[in-house]
Amino acid sequence: MSSDDVERKLRDEITSLESELLRARTRLKAFTTASSQEPQLQQDPSIVLQDRSRFQISTAHVLLLLSDSALPLGSFAFSSGLESYLAHRPSRPAPSILSFLSLSLSSVASTLLPYLLTAFKEPTALASLDDTLDACTLCHVARRASIAQGGALFTLWERAFRATVDSEVPAASALAQFARDMKEGSGSDLDGEVRGGHFAPIWGVVTLAMGISITDSAYAFLLNHAKAVLSAAVRASLVGPYKAQSVLAGEWLRQKIAKCLEDNWEIHIDDAGQDVPLMDIWIGRHEKLYSRIFNS
Repeated sequence: MSSDDVERKLRDEITSLESELLRARTRLKAFTTASSQEPQLQQDPSIVLQDRSRFQISTAHVLLLLSDSALPLGSFAFSSGLESYLAHRPSRPAPSILSFLSLSLSSVASTLLPYLLTAFKEPTALASLDDTLDACTLCHVARRASIAQGGALFTLWERAFRATVDSEVPAASALAQFARDMKEGSGSDLDGEVRGGHFAPIWGVVTLAMGISITDSAYAFLLNHAKAVLSAAVRASLVGPYKAQSVLAGEWLRQKIAKCLEDNWEIHIDDAGQDVPLMDIWIGRHEKLYSRIFNS
């Protein structure tokens, strides 16, 4: 085993331990709060909790929050190239949502998942990872969508989630430093255009700060992408709402996400790249459509 492999393994172990420590602190804080409120609960005869320990499911609570389709990330405004795909393909045979979704998940996993995982493992490198991803995103439409969703997630962290996390947590400190950098103007180009704030690395650090494991973070990221694509397919009248839900609930999607995670788990950001070049063309030509219902 090379020295790089040993170092990477040690970093992964440290990240796992830090995440476990954060989850333990979260459970302790929840338990302390519940204990302090116990007299009030006992005074209310309508509340009967015989075993409060089984209700300490803070990690599941956070996962449900982040996987909520109503989360204000602006996902409803983007089709991830689906609208352009429908416009640029032959009319026969009929388009298949599973074919496009498979290509879209593979594309996202190969281009963005390495940045998410690295940001989770090294939250202090968030600014550097954001700069690298910005430079490596060749499709300007995809770049703009990533920044829009990243900015929405960062705003959500600042206004809603940050207050629920201990400010001394390394990931929370990294996000605070990133916010200072953006406010000081280091997040803009010379022409004043916002340069960074990409979705994937910010997602990695936010989920780390909130005590989610790295596996759950990556899985939720890909699942949310699948939900966004299927939602766009419903609004584009490609499939009905029940068909979309059957895809989300089916074994095919679970196996596809697991395969994407397995194939890209050990990929370094230096080796990250577009596995589906045609996806960049579809997304890039979205602005050329005569009429469109999505931003990208």
